[in-house]
Amino acid sequence: MAAPQNKHRYTDIQALRGGKAELGDLDLSDFHIVFRFPPSSEIISNPTLKKKAKQVWFAFHIISQCTLRQMPPGPGIPSSIRIQFRDFTYVSFNFEDDKQARDAWEWIRFRTCKLDRVDKLLAFNYSPPQGSPEFKINGWDLYDARAEFRRQGISEKSADLGWRITAINKDYSFSPTYPAFLVVPSKISDNTLKYAATFRSRARIPTLSYIHPVNNCTITRSSQPFVGLRMKRSIQDERLVGACFSASMEFLDNPSATAVDQSPSSSHVDLSSDSADPNLSVSETERMEDELITDTTALYDEKTGKRLIYGAQQNNLIVDARPAINSYAMQAIGMGSENMDYYRFAKKVFLNIDNIHVMRDSLDKVISALKDSDVSPFPPNREFLAKSKWLKHITGILDGSAIIARQVGIQHSHVLIHCSDGWDRTSQLSALAQLMLDPYYRTLEGFMVLVEKDWLSFGHMFQLRSGHLSHETWFPVDTDGLAGTTVRPGDSDGRNDAMESALKSARRFWAKNKSVDSSKLSGDDPTATDDDKQEPEVEPTPAEGQATKLKDISPVFHQFLDATYQLLRQHPTRFEFNERFLRRLLYHVYSCQYGTFLLNNERQRHEAKLAERTRSVWAYFLSRRPEFTNDQYDATIDDHIKGRERLIFPRLGEVRWWHQLFNRTDDEMNGALIASAATAERVAAYQNSLQASSDLSDEPGFGSGSQAESIFKRSTSPSHSPQPPSLSPSKSVLVGVESAHAALTPEPRSPPPLNRSASTGEVPSALAALQDKIAGLSIGKNMLAGGAAASSVIASLIPDTGSRREEGNKNGLADKESGEQEMKSID
Repeated sequence: MAAPQNKHRYTDIQALRGGKAELGDLDLSDFHIVFRFPPSSEIISNPTLKKKAKQVWFAFHIISQCTLRQMPPGPGIPSSIRIQFRDFTYVSFNFEDDKQARDAWEWIRFRTCKLDRVDKLLAFNYSPPQGSPEFKINGWDLYDARAEFRRQGISEKSADLGWRITAINKDYSFSPTYPAFLVVPSKISDNTLKYAATFRSRARIPTLSYIHPVNNCTITRSSQPFVGLRMKRSIQDERLVGACFSASMEFLDNPSATAVDQSPSSSHVDLSSDSADPNLSVSETERMEDELITDTTALYDEKTGKRLIYGAQQNNLIVDARPAINSYAMQAIGMGSENMDYYRFAKKVFLNIDNIHVMRDSLDKVISALKDSDVSPFPPNREFLAKSKWLKHITGILDGSAIIARQVGIQHSHVLIHCSDGWDRTSQLSALAQLMLDPYYRTLEGFMVLVEKDWLSFGHMFQLRSGHLSHETWFPVDTDGLAGTTVRPGDSDGRNDAMESALKSARRFWAKNKSVDSSKLSGDDPTATDDDKQEPEVEPTPAEGQATKLKDISPVFHQFLDATYQLLRQHPTRFEFNERFLRRLLYHVYSCQYGTFLLNNERQRHEAKLAERTRSVWAYFLSRRPEFTNDQYDATIDDHIKGRERLIFPRLGEVRWWHQLFNRTDDEMNGALIASAATAERVAAYQNSLQASSDLSDEPGFGSGSQAESIFKRSTSPSHSPQPPSLSPSKSVLVGVESAHAALTPEPRSPPPLNRSASTGEVPSALAALQDKIAGLSIGKNMLAGGAAASSVIASLIPDTGSRREEGNKNGLADKESGEQEMKSID
């Protein structure tokens, strides 16, 4: 560490993890919990144990809950601190002395939820050892927006692809949550951008995120429009979206155009700039832009003679990530979704992805299934896992992303993505679609660039979504361990209410005389107090805008990494990085050891000078490249060889729990899913064999006029076809589609029927027995309930990429290191 830290040491402390006890010494520094075992007392008595000594580091800010469990004197049960970490590590520390347990709990609490500013976090105090590989790498230099878009083919000196770089947000005054570097259509001036910004939430206008290197089709992103109940419109916004969907028309018509001089800078096309005619009115400016957009090389249909409008032959999409009902509800407060009467060059779909609150509740249910992992060696509660619908949400996100990737990569169409503010679900969909489209983003550096571009630069609010300054309610006190009563700050256990009321009144009176805002001291409850405070310092007040708000916390980036894991698991040779890289990345989102994920947008990080005051997490990964490299990676790209294609797509039926992240074995988390899938495969194989047999009946001379003919004829009757639960026809998540549903959603297809007895029409006894076993296994029940399969919308457009099943991990517990802080103390 850069500076000495205060430390508290507690000796001969028992730690419980997975029901296994270890005796050791507990050190508490300003930023870490460090558990060393065996204890120093045993090492002194037996020096040979020194070689076997181990230590585990936990950063304070990956704590999701720290419960002080006080036990009454006498029963011989020690007081304890039970800690749940954000990386799903669960540890319980038992203290023989109740006072020691409270002191340790208060130490941790005061250095997490009582911090008043971000600059008191670990990142501002951490520095790798001088001379180390990490010290020599400046991770802040990894991402350069100008270089990334130059890689995509867009710069002032490259051929004009219909896009330009604008400096309209160079000082973040245009849109404070957007990056300074923006790419917009060449034919749209900065003046029009200013008008269009008034029609989009937080001025987050449609802007380019990705352009396909082969067909020049694009992924753009924005926030929701200000439509309201009156269904308002903006001519400038309509022009901007239309230009995004037709930007590459001129380039495609004249691919030989070179155009160092044809690629306009901001000043070249900004008709409001000094170079423009000052006598032009706004209406004349708009008229000229309309001419620029529409005056391209005309194309005509050979049969009808009608002019072909670019985009009319494509399935250009406006993708609203929300459920349709949510967007309609937003109209009541002046927002909503595009009125497609004014965007006839595209179609719109709703992806039905739930909001941050639903996702937070889903993860809470997963945590409930794992919460006793410190004291219990038993598997997680599978009922709670199923009720969480976590896999359903991951499937839906992958499904929507695949739709976008297919539209761009296969349908050669443009896509505009937004949700509400355009920094949560929009980032998930945009980044995952690019991961499927571009092999570069599947490399180690490429994935880092993708996170920088679509998450950090475009304003995903990492501090609010992660709760880096923690919260008072994460530190409850179990006041009666035997009875199991838990009291959180601001709550009461119901005993001595009169005395508690009197004490609270006295404290409020004292606080008023001291001019202290009690509401800031205790969180949301202005009457909340903390009994027996032992901090030697006055509790600080969080700086405005930096305090953790529970309603803003949500595992949005976690879901993105989970979805990436699903792609990595299904396509293990297409990714340069391994699973451990994703796990460690999630750990460092919460650890606050690096400045990369601090604060909420590029502007805040720039103003806080994080690049000068903190280290970048990318230096950590790049300096340890061998640890995070996938041994199966094959960098060869060949669309003519299966498994080496440029594009990859998820197999939604194979979405599984990320068991390594949850510190569980594959069987513990996915056993039921694997069994259900295996049974479904056997049923499908049996159906195929029956179908093959029935096909033989159509051959001349086979069973002609015999009972066999009547058997097979009866077996193909659709009215006698029971459907196994796991093989029911899938439904698309594209609910609430406006003009796109009819064009994009195919007719549902029923699975092939099961054979039946010729005499009774009933299922043969062997198959009936098999169906009974299937029913007993509850195939599909509560596992992926309601899981979306929206990729069926466009599945007919590409051939099946095949399937690959990951081998289950049967070698005991998964890698536990995700909860360990990987750094060494410096003498």
